[in-house]
Amino acid sequence: MIRFNKIFIGGLITLIGLLLVGCDNYIQNNINTENVSVTKLEVKKSTRELKIYSGDRVWRSMKIELGRNPLGHKTQEGDGKTPEGLYYIDRKNPRSLFHLSLGISYPNTDDIAQAHSRGVSAGGDIMIHGQPNQGRRSKKRDWTEGCIAVTNREMELLYRIVPVGTPIIIKS
Repeated sequence: MIRFNKIFIGGLITLIGLLLVGCDNYIQNNINTENVSVTKLEVKKSTRELKIYSGDRVWRSMKIELGRNPLGHKTQEGDGKTPEGLYYIDRKNPRSLFHLSLGISYPNTDDIAQAHSRGVSAGGDIMIHGQPNQGRRSKKRDWTEGCIAVTNREMELLYRIVPVGTPIIIKS
């Protein structure tokens, strides 16, 4: 009888553990996004935070990583800076070199004019993306070439809920 109780209790504990892990995975992968209408994204580089707005309220925020040289506004190709200002999500890329990506409309006309006046390229292809598909990312805090990086799970959420055309405000 005692042996049966130990086996029963051990099995019950294992079952509860599996249910808890399964519930956590379900919650993480199935955040209720049906009633979320993303109206803007806001990045604050100094605190490494991306806020997702629905209406005028922050719906969710997430930690981010930036370009390898994050201080200041991006002024030319290869400077490793993440741009600052008002931009828009202009495309979705399911075949990104990183785990999904959302394109940011950098450079805008002001960025191009500023770079042109100095005889350099403004650069481009700035994205919000997940982690690299191949290899490992740098262990440094900020490692992108100017993009905004999040976890793969967060990128899946962003890819699902952020429509093309959404404004993104990037602040220092």
